[in-house]
Amino acid sequence: MTAPALPAAFLQYPITHRALHGQSDACPENSRAAIRAAIEAGYGIEIDVQPSADGVAMVFHDYSLDRLTDESGPIKARSARELGAIPLKNGDGEGIPSFAEVLEIVAGQVPLLVEIKDQDGEMGPNVGALEAAVAADLAGYAGPVALMSFNPHSVAELARIAPDVPRGLTTSSYEAADWKILPADRRAELREIPDFDRVGASFISHQASDVASARVQALRGQGVAILSWTIRSPEQEAEVRQYVDNVTFEGYRAPLPT
Repeated sequence: MTAPALPAAFLQYPITHRALHGQSDACPENSRAAIRAAIEAGYGIEIDVQPSADGVAMVFHDYSLDRLTDESGPIKARSARELGAIPLKNGDGEGIPSFAEVLEIVAGQVPLLVEIKDQDGEMGPNVGALEAAVAADLAGYAGPVALMSFNPHSVAELARIAPDVPRGLTTSSYEAADWKILPADRRAELREIPDFDRVGASFISHQASDVASARVQALRGQGVAILSWTIRSPEQEAEVRQYVDNVTFEGYRAPLPT
């Protein structure tokens, strides 16, 4: 399967993890304020999308509202209208943004890396609706954008419905402590990134502590772009950059190209 190339901007500008959050007041993760802060600073932006009850792609990391808002329960149990009225904690009162709203804010000014959260539960084939919502929102968007997911079935669906949008796999060492929901054999399978060619990926975004692994470096040797997550200090960035082409960072200001 032909893989659309990852735009060069994704390798030039450090990428803010869930946008440039937590470094100023009223700037929570995946918020409009954090997105505007990243644009002003000249960084790329990574965001996450989850579905609302009525099928709208919403910019939110968790499956539950509990950590990031004063509400509780699954995000997919609320309509987009309801989610838009739920203020994010430590924010300025604004609610959860939709993906379409974020596209209007970014408007091609910086690279936008979009992680589609797994909706199957075990990285299986029960996907499609969220991918379709994301693809529909992206219709006509002209800026540098790339889509990714831990679930290879999600990326394969993106290849089918949005073949011209660059896509990649979010990847990991899949340690048992971090992936309790996944059976051991599935974790072992995903660890080897076996679906890269099948889904037409052009990059991976890999767990920072595992970027020196043989499989990741073999892909890099083949010319595959390697991004990494999540870098939390300049010292860690200096170490990881030996093995990757760009970093996704939070908690400090990664140096911009001169």
